[in-house]
Amino acid sequence: MSTRAFLPTPVPRETLEHLLALASRAPSGTNTQPWKVYVLQGASRDGLVAKVCRAHDAIRANPELAAQYQEEYAYYPEKWVSPYIDRRRENGWGLYGLLGIGKGDKDKMHAQHQRNFKFFDAPVGLMFTLDRVMGRGSLVDHGMFMQNLMVAARGHGLHTCPQAAWNGFASIILPHIGAGADEMLVCGMSLGYADESALVNTFRTPRVSPQDFSTWLD
Repeated sequence: MSTRAFLPTPVPRETLEHLLALASRAPSGTNTQPWKVYVLQGASRDGLVAKVCRAHDAIRANPELAAQYQEEYAYYPEKWVSPYIDRRRENGWGLYGLLGIGKGDKDKMHAQHQRNFKFFDAPVGLMFTLDRVMGRGSLVDHGMFMQNLMVAARGHGLHTCPQAAWNGFASIILPHIGAGADEMLVCGMSLGYADESALVNTFRTPRVSPQDFSTWLD
């Protein structure tokens, strides 16, 4: 599950190092291991939160500024079609409905969206990058690496939330984390101990039946 409310409880560095070591056993094409990870805690985490939240607020005040913040690769389709747009809407209104955010409540929508850029209060933020020279297949490798990390985190009593929401702010994030000029941002992730008392963490997304997405060939 994607956890959207965390406790401030710190995560020991040795635990994070162990999780990354487990994640690194993910398969990758010809063992290229293309993933790069930046771990943000303390001042580095708080500094990035402040920068991106300011930019997010500025776009709210002046939507024309959004043109300055572009994703380096298209995470979502340029044109939405069914059934994907239907699932997206079901997810969005299901979450907002749970939180009591109405369709026209732009202030609450903005505040909830900005929770992404506060890492949902998690004490650990992760940024994943990839050398631009690598091909599309390396994004598949990155996905397997991240899934390993997320599953390993659960095994250690931790929760995560993978976040493409950060991608548009790569021009702020990459210099902040010290990424090289040849790196592109893949996505971010929140990691920490879930706030089990938070209403938002009761949200569960539905899943399509395997019968709907699988084809069996004899």
